[in-house]
Amino acid sequence: MKNKGKLKVNITAHTTLSAFTADEWDRLNPSKHPFLCYAFLKALEDSGSVGGRTGWDMLFLAAREDSSDLLVGILPAYIKHHSYGEYVFDHSWAHAFERAGGRYYPKLLCAVPFTPVPGPRLLYDHHHPEIIHNLLNALEKIARDNQISSAHVNFIIDEDRNVLEDKGWMIRTGVQFHWQNNNYDCFDDFLASLSSRKRKTLRKERQGLFHKGITFHQLTDTDIRPEHWDHFYKFYLSTIEKKWGGAYLTESFFHQIGMQMSDQILLVLAEKDGQLIAGALNFIGQDSLYGRNWGCIEHIPNLHFETCYYQAIDFAISRKLATVEAGAQGLHKVQRGYLPVYTYSAHWLADSQFSEAVSRFLSQEQAAVEEDARSIDEISPYRRDNKAG
Repeated sequence: MKNKGKLKVNITAHTTLSAFTADEWDRLNPSKHPFLCYAFLKALEDSGSVGGRTGWDMLFLAAREDSSDLLVGILPAYIKHHSYGEYVFDHSWAHAFERAGGRYYPKLLCAVPFTPVPGPRLLYDHHHPEIIHNLLNALEKIARDNQISSAHVNFIIDEDRNVLEDKGWMIRTGVQFHWQNNNYDCFDDFLASLSSRKRKTLRKERQGLFHKGITFHQLTDTDIRPEHWDHFYKFYLSTIEKKWGGAYLTESFFHQIGMQMSDQILLVLAEKDGQLIAGALNFIGQDSLYGRNWGCIEHIPNLHFETCYYQAIDFAISRKLATVEAGAQGLHKVQRGYLPVYTYSAHWLADSQFSEAVSRFLSQEQAAVEEDARSIDEISPYRRDNKAG
């Protein structure tokens, strides 16, 4: 397919990240967002966390300039055979479409697997906005030509949302809970911003763990050793299997990111009586800390809150990071200082009648989401005269 815009390009589809070099891919990710970098996505592929029988078939769309073969645009897309590992839930859409005689799967998804973190999804040379329109046209054409029901772009930033909305894609609104750094110099400054009752609760939660002799290690870069990943994978596997009965990420994934991305990783480990008992994996962005996975092998009250939330806040304050994003869902995060933030996804459905029905649903859902967010704001743990954000 050839672009008829200002910049002449060829658009091709690829089933492996090996079709690209790390340098050319990362050049289109100038913010160095950790989940869009080549090393992270390549670790998912190399480790078998995607591909094979996982239900995540890679289909990266690339735009290269005709005259130079320079990579100028990418859609990191997947052919999905289910809706697991996405965190934008469309199971009800699938059931409705199939009850009406349609086939919802496979579908096309532009997203970072197993990673509900807002970030750039449309990677292209922004001097030539026509590039992304041609890539999206190619994605829609692939869907139509192959009788694929739909295409989706999850956890988009505002700039991408504007592009997709202008192109006629439907926008879906969700909510996450993020912590904002209000220029705190230390964790006690953060505590001082809370209401008296919430401040006492947080201090009590932390002191209870320290009185049990539990210590915490914040490891980054070369401080993270292979044996730390061995421990962390056991924690991750134990917790995942208790909740959902299956782990998306393989052990080799963690070792590979440890070798190639350690300077972008914060690994928090909890120790008791000389033994590591829990851990939380975070990624360090330019201005944010992204909490991703956690696990433990011993259940202790409040261990999760400290390992995942308070240690992340403490690290963000020390690094002068503006935000901690603690992943999807979790109303309990509010009382730990994480307040509601809207997230967005974009959706294109091939069937016009189905699209109209989903559009009506999204309008109703958005009103409910906004009402819930306003209600949550009312139970903010912050002092009224010192509300975060």
